[in-house]
This record gives sequence, C-alpha cells and structure tokens, in this order.
Amino acid sequence: IKGTDAVEVLIMFLDTVVSEFLDKTEGKAYFVNDNDQGHLKVSFFGPFYSSYVIFELDKTGYDYAFVSGYNNSYLWLLARKPSVDQTVIDHFVTRSKALGFKTDGLIFVNQE
Repeated sequence: IKGTDAVEVLIMFLDTVVSEFLDKTEGKAYFVNDNDQGHLKVSFFGPFYSSYVIFELDKTGYDYAFVSGYNNSYLWLLARKPSVDQTVIDHFVTRSKALGFKTDGLIFVNQE
C-alpha cells in the first residue's frame, strides 16, 4: 500500500522458456468505496483510470481473481500461475455468464 489510500500495482511479464522477467509495468489503484470492497480505479498511464471490479477472489491462496470493468465489455480471469485448473475456468465462465457477460467469445491464452 502506498501512503494511506493508494495500492501499488505491479505487473511483471515472464518469459517461461528462459524463466526470466522481460518487463514490468507499475501503476496505482485507489478504492472507489471502502477498502474492504473490491472496486478500484487503476491507472498505469498518468491521469487516466479504469475501473476494476473484483467479483470473485480465491480467499485461501489468492491464486485467482475474477475481474470486470465498469460494464460488461471487460472481463478477466487473473491468476498468479501460468496455468489455471479447469474447474476454476469452468466456474469463471458459469459465474460470468450468470452476471450477464457474453462468454462465447472468451479467449484463454496459453501461458505455458
């Protein structure tokens, strides 16, 4: 946490073939409401912010999060590891569809 109200966001890009980090991007996030609600505004580029709504979080190991934007046009399954168990993917699709997201065109990128 940065200061009292911002969260530091760090995205690192890993090349799994050579097992080394290629690049990183740093940003900042602020809670939109209370800090116990998963709704943040995130910026990687100056004064421009995007809404990140965490609608499900693995609370045991924080291995994955289901995240959307401010509307149903943006949807991500974020994970700590390159591969995600198929049961998590299936749950992500089911839960997202129930919330009104169009899941037929989802792209799951091979991260291995």
